[in-house]
Amino acid sequence: MSKRDYYEVLGVGQDASQQDIKKAYRKLARQYHPDVSDEENAQEKFKEVKEAYETLSDDQKRAQYDQFGHDGPGMGQGGFGGAEDFGGFSDIFDMFFGGGGRRRDPNAPRRGNDLQYSIILEFEEAIFGKSTDVEIPREEECDTCDGSGAKPGTSPETCPHCQGAGQINQEQNTPFGRVVNRRVCHHCQGSGKIVKDKCDTCGGNGRVTKTDSIHIDIPAGVEEGQQVRVPGKGEAGVNGGPAGDLYVVIQVKRHEFYEREGDHIFCEVPLTFAQATLGDEIEVPTLHGKVKLKIPAGTQTGKTFRLKGKGSPNVHGRGHGDQHVKIRVVTPQNLTDRQKEILREFNEISGNESAEEQHGNFFERMKRAFKGE
Repeated sequence: MSKRDYYEVLGVGQDASQQDIKKAYRKLARQYHPDVSDEENAQEKFKEVKEAYETLSDDQKRAQYDQFGHDGPGMGQGGFGGAEDFGGFSDIFDMFFGGGGRRRDPNAPRRGNDLQYSIILEFEEAIFGKSTDVEIPREEECDTCDGSGAKPGTSPETCPHCQGAGQINQEQNTPFGRVVNRRVCHHCQGSGKIVKDKCDTCGGNGRVTKTDSIHIDIPAGVEEGQQVRVPGKGEAGVNGGPAGDLYVVIQVKRHEFYEREGDHIFCEVPLTFAQATLGDEIEVPTLHGKVKLKIPAGTQTGKTFRLKGKGSPNVHGRGHGDQHVKIRVVTPQNLTDRQKEILREFNEISGNESAEEQHGNFFERMKRAFKGE
């Protein structure tokens, strides 16, 4: 069964703000969460809602989804919780109201940060795709201390200030009663642990920056500004959590002959006065090789011919665009005396009625414009 559109799942439009998306998710999460809902298929519905929210609430993932949909590069490969990854209903309450539910474990696995990398493609590479390896600096778990931050042979100790909770409760008496404020423990920075003997390699951070060679497959038909998601190639997760994703932002160099709009390619081809007048068969370059194009007699500057299927492949695999060839008739310069003589003879034979007879409507409009009609 095909997936439903994420905007449809949350009941919002494509122009919805992050506040609208959060509000819609909060409502549906309360309705379908397995801890509180008795509705049939509540588990599947909540999973669908959660997946839609995790994509649309992240600006990078949302842009990727808007460009490629469910079938785009890397879509659906990680980044979403498993079928049983619901969390308690109090977790959702905490997410939106900041407290009141159970405390989160400061040492629980957390997903790593996403990374962004810009790649510049030649015009043809964007059309036909490209496979390449890039060097990406990213944070990874320290091999010396296995991410603990402690010197080998030692271990981090439980923070004595927060007793490992990573948070400290501060009580305050107010006219409305006693209020408890929960704040991040500044002694352990919310980790719940303190490293006394720090690892020499990472300085107690538990993470080091390394440069990795990552293979990237750029699909055929990508355009300027689109993103390709490489799952699991972002920064390493924390406390054994999954790695983030790498988003490759596409930049495309301009071409000296072709221009592109979506899947369609545009170019301009010059013709001599004789070719345009008498007609001809010319060779036109395309990204797929040269093709023959018949020019009918009397072709005017600005006339456009369509070469079907000679454009860019669609990034979603939905066929190819077309190439549009615009004709530009070149006025001859530096004529020889003989050429001038022939043109004068042609003009005398044609007479002055030629232009007005063939383009009467244009000349009438031009006359009216001068008269202010």
